[in-house]
Amino acid sequence: MRIMIVDDNPMNVMVVREMLKKAGYAKIETASSAGEMFQLLGLVDPAPLPPPKIDLILLDMMMPGIDGIEACRRVQQSEQWRDIPVIMVTAVGDSNKLAEALDAGASDFVTKPINRIELLARIRAALRLKTEMDWHKERDRRLREELELARQVQAAALPSPVDEPRLSIRGLYRPADDLAGDLYAWYRIDRDRYGIAVIDAMGHGISSSLVCMFVASALRDAILTRVDPEFVIRELNRRTMQLQFSNPLIQYYFTCLYVVVDTARGTAEYVNAGHPPGLLSRGDGSAPERLERGCTAIGLFEQIEVEKRVLDLNVGDRLFLYTDGVLESIESGEEQRVDRLLDALLESGADCALLENRFFLEPEPDARQDDRCLVVVEVRKGDSS
Repeated sequence: MRIMIVDDNPMNVMVVREMLKKAGYAKIETASSAGEMFQLLGLVDPAPLPPPKIDLILLDMMMPGIDGIEACRRVQQSEQWRDIPVIMVTAVGDSNKLAEALDAGASDFVTKPINRIELLARIRAALRLKTEMDWHKERDRRLREELELARQVQAAALPSPVDEPRLSIRGLYRPADDLAGDLYAWYRIDRDRYGIAVIDAMGHGISSSLVCMFVASALRDAILTRVDPEFVIRELNRRTMQLQFSNPLIQYYFTCLYVVVDTARGTAEYVNAGHPPGLLSRGDGSAPERLERGCTAIGLFEQIEVEKRVLDLNVGDRLFLYTDGVLESIESGEEQRVDRLLDALLESGADCALLENRFFLEPEPDARQDDRCLVVVEVRKGDSS
């Protein structure tokens, strides 16, 4: 541990230094003024040398020029040194001054003449606190790095756009936090069919993102082996119900809208498991249709009743699949939101740049936001051979 003594009186510095040395603190820096302390800490511009590692400052309150209270305040305003414990050394018994020093960021104080036992006890207490703070800072740093890695993995798991003669699939995505509880995915089943899903897991952050990544793995297996929407939803529910949590009161669940688009047959088979209704706009100008709910959310019950529905698809038709964060961005009454969303989607003409500007811009700093996913599927006229 390295301690810095800041005092304009050389005798005081010598006395405190000897106390510390006898107590086993061999690494000691000294400064005779606040300005010299700023130099040693690298708080002047430009800094002359890389500052030494300092674990605690013993700072005299009454010094000519910049006094100890102002010096402490400047140290605490520094990003590098704001967590360093500062013990004020004072001959002043004025409680107002001591309160001002503590408000400036001092962690403790000792009075002159200095009692060796008291000084060492306060130093030990301050250094213990510093050690704990350093441990928490290091843990937080590692956690931030791991969260960033998890965010990158989650973003990398999203599929690339599909741009084929008969089908286009594009997705827009923005998490409310570093990690999202929303997910979209699509997989090519065979030459004519794609399985497409949009998922919204309960909650936000790490837990919901882990559920999402589990679902993404289970979803891929289910789509490529089960294919049929009814079987896929049942398999997802079975796999989710196998998850075990230490707290029996916690049950993670998610909503899902899963669609199999068949360009050869011109159909969209789907199951909506507790999810906001998808929207189908018709290329011929006829009335749009909703992909309504056909069963409960996944992960709530061992056995669920699943209702599969089938829609005809024609050239120019567009499917819009989204999570409730997109729906909640519509400023309207809850009953009118889907209609307003449909109007906005139709106005965009499936232009992803327009959709991104409308629904995926960065939120206001204090605004409460949810994760947002939007998938746009467009049926094209292409060679079916």
